[in-house]
Amino acid sequence: MNPPRILPELAAERTSHPALAAPKHGLRRVARGLRALPRSPGLTRIATGLLVLWAAVSLSFAAIQLAPGDIVSLLIGEQVSTPAIEAAIRQEWGLDEPLYLQYLHYLWRVLHGNFGRSYILNTDVAALVSSQLWPTLKLTGCALVVTIVFAVGLAVLTAGRRWGGRLASGIELVLASTPSFWLGIVLLFIFSFTLRLFPVAGDRGFASLVLPAVSLGLAQGAVVGQVLRHGLTRALDEPFALTVRSWGVSGSALRFRHALRHAALPAVTLAGWLFGGLLSGAVITEQVFGRPGLGKITVDAVLAKDMPVILAIAIFSALIYVVLSTVVDLLYLLIDPRLRERRTRH
Repeated sequence: MNPPRILPELAAERTSHPALAAPKHGLRRVARGLRALPRSPGLTRIATGLLVLWAAVSLSFAAIQLAPGDIVSLLIGEQVSTPAIEAAIRQEWGLDEPLYLQYLHYLWRVLHGNFGRSYILNTDVAALVSSQLWPTLKLTGCALVVTIVFAVGLAVLTAGRRWGGRLASGIELVLASTPSFWLGIVLLFIFSFTLRLFPVAGDRGFASLVLPAVSLGLAQGAVVGQVLRHGLTRALDEPFALTVRSWGVSGSALRFRHALRHAALPAVTLAGWLFGGLLSGAVITEQVFGRPGLGKITVDAVLAKDMPVILAIAIFSALIYVVLSTVVDLLYLLIDPRLRERRTRH
């Protein structure tokens, strides 16, 4: 049986009826209103960073819940367990509560900087990580300076030069393929054991920072240098470079004052990855050079299965990475106004 046909006049009357057309027009007005709302790229990036931090905290909570074995045994590690200790841990972590309440309480404690106590050192985890964070950040900052100086210097000197570019590309390939800890061992053998110019280990002022920073920064600088040299080579072929040359500007001034700014835009996008690589590499480099910092407590916590310390270090690392990535993205928007206008328009 064929379905009843609706006359065109009746269909048009139904479609044009105010009561039936109101929802469609209402949705359109709402959509236009949402599109008309001002969109700030900075606020969007900050909101994304907060979302990443929430994901890091949630994953740390899931790591405890999904780990094989009893959570209490995992938190205690290899220490002697007694019913009193297990009861104290269950009360501290709220393991006798429903799972959603455990998650909310854990999130609340992390927001207030409460990561519990280390079951190996019996100290506050937040204070422990904070005390070791500064030596690691100091090493990372010095390595960042080495990275920038090496990348910019090598790129500016060799960009647009045939044989210089090939030589620089070979040096960068070797350094980028060399692990930082192996390079650190070589530097220790040459400058500490043989020439005795720098201390072998410890934290004895600026001299003890030189070799770790160089071994950590050269590998990252090789990667950034490749991107920067490619951008400089392209910038030197742009029409503005020909115009600047016609003004009688020297080659070095053209590279540093004009071309470097255009070439730096792709390299700036690597800054978040760069600092993350330096921070993770510092953990291993500190072990090679016997320096204090997050490297030692991370290795000790992993070997002893000290979960509160491990999770706190993971969250601290995520916080540093998100903050720096947000700053880099905002800086990129300031450097390139076209990108800011494009994001605002879309």
